[in-house]
Order: sequence, then structure tokens, then C-alpha cells
Amino acid sequence: MNTIQNTVNLIGRTGVTPTVKTFENGVKLAKFSLATNETVIEPNGKSIKTQWHHVIAWGVKAELVEKFVKKGQLVAVDGRLVNRVFTDPSGSSKKVTEIQVNDILLINPKKTE
Repeated sequence: MNTIQNTVNLIGRTGVTPTVKTFENGVKLAKFSLATNETVIEPNGKSIKTQWHHVIAWGVKAELVEKFVKKGQLVAVDGRLVNRVFTDPSGSSKKVTEIQVNDILLINPKKTE
């Protein structure tokens, strides 16, 4: 039962080309947004609802994201939810929920030139 606790699986399009930060110890962190769409039937017809997700990848996964993932790309992400608290530039405390990548699959990867 523990293997299905805190598991997230999403398929969506990247909203931005990932940003990658390399720390002093050489470990990389990649961040990007992922949009998932849902068709909702409303009284006046169908509409598409988009949800945006914050995605992070560490280490080797971050290196793969840096090399292969671009804006608008369709990807499948397997990961877990991680909550983080930080202080914004105005001094306010903010909470963000991110999906930490365990595995990522490029679907119809864009060709690099």
C-alpha cells in the first residue's frame, strides 16, 4: 500500500522552457510549469478547463529535462507532491505545492535543430 501513497501521474504540455539551477555541489534543479486540460460539459456546451502545475526535477532527471524538454512539449510525468514554504521579495511567507519528478516521458518530442 505504501507504493501508491503520494503518487501523481500527469500528461500535459509544458508552459515554459524549463529553468535549470546548478548548486555548488554540482546537483541540478529543473523547474517548469505543466498544463493539463479537462473537457467540462456545461449547460451552454463544452468547455476546456486548464490546470497549471509546478514541476521540479533533481539530479539526473534535471539534466534530462534541461537537455530535452522545451516549451509546448507534450510530456508524461510520474512524481509525488511536495509542499514548500518560502519568503517572497516583499517579505511575505508563501506556500507552494510542486510535483517532484520520479520519471518523465517525452511524447512526440520536438526535433532539435
